[in-house]
Amino acid sequence: MIEGIWHNFHLTNRGPLVQKLEKDICAKLKLDNLLFVSNGTIAIQLAIKALEITGEVITTPFSYVATTNSLLWEGCVPVFCDISPETFCIDPSKIEALITPSTSAILATHVYGIPCDVEAIEAIAQKHGLKVIYDAAHAFGVEYKRKSIFSYGDVSTCSFHATKLFHTVEGGSVTAKDPKVFKQISLYHSFGHIGDDYFTEGINGKNCELHAAMGLCNLPKLDELIAARKYRSELYDSLLNGVVIRPVVPQHVTYNYAYYPVVFASETDLLKVKGSLQEHGINTRRYFYPSLNQLPFLTRHDSCPVSEDVSKRVLCLPMYFDLAETDIESICEQIKIALG
Repeated sequence: MIEGIWHNFHLTNRGPLVQKLEKDICAKLKLDNLLFVSNGTIAIQLAIKALEITGEVITTPFSYVATTNSLLWEGCVPVFCDISPETFCIDPSKIEALITPSTSAILATHVYGIPCDVEAIEAIAQKHGLKVIYDAAHAFGVEYKRKSIFSYGDVSTCSFHATKLFHTVEGGSVTAKDPKVFKQISLYHSFGHIGDDYFTEGINGKNCELHAAMGLCNLPKLDELIAARKYRSELYDSLLNGVVIRPVVPQHVTYNYAYYPVVFASETDLLKVKGSLQEHGINTRRYFYPSLNQLPFLTRHDSCPVSEDVSKRVLCLPMYFDLAETDIESICEQIKIALG
């Protein structure tokens, strides 16, 4: 595949592999459209721009900082809505109280690949005339009621970063419900022009043939990767039952097991465990910490007690498709020892 790139002399600018990757992902996930872009952050920014979102945007405090930064970078005001203590996704029951005349959209994250309550959010958005963007960075391959999670919302974005279940080393995607919005996003990501015809302002959000080649290598292995992660997740579950708290995956969800987050009784316990595992050469991540409503560069700090609490106690344990069973057993034993 790499040799073909050299022979074609087509390294970037929407080459044949980029177009094939988009087509193959659409076929795999049963999507009407998908645009391959340079990363998951640009994907969100393109969505905000194409949907003409301004003013206040109700969003989650429990996500990677790119979710909030995208809003700030596009001149929007993030208004933080607290999360569900079960799924860690934005709590729809708390959204309406935050809506003001300045509210234009909801930007929610499918945390750890666990879908938001998309039906409740859609009902609120329709009632108040709001746009909905889903940051689905963790949710490649996830389905809700037998439909790709990318099918929900006005726009759904994803990250194809090397740390993700499906990756292109660096990359991301945008899927839009309205073909006109999708066309606008396509223009924006390529400087706003097609050939010598200029239609709008734009940026460089394109991706290259080398990254597409990596995606084309990984995509056929998606089902195998998810099955391997599921097996390891269930092994963790059996060994840590009663020791830690786990987020709840709702009904009607086909899950991708992208991460293995655990919640401890206190931040003190988390720090004990993290330190002990680090001493044994085991890397873990406080993902997500801190709660985004507490970022030091914000001008407003909304109160989100559930997110603030969970963010201090959640830790993602190692999870990848060929993680050895003996390593999982060792990790769980070290956690139990650290907790006494």
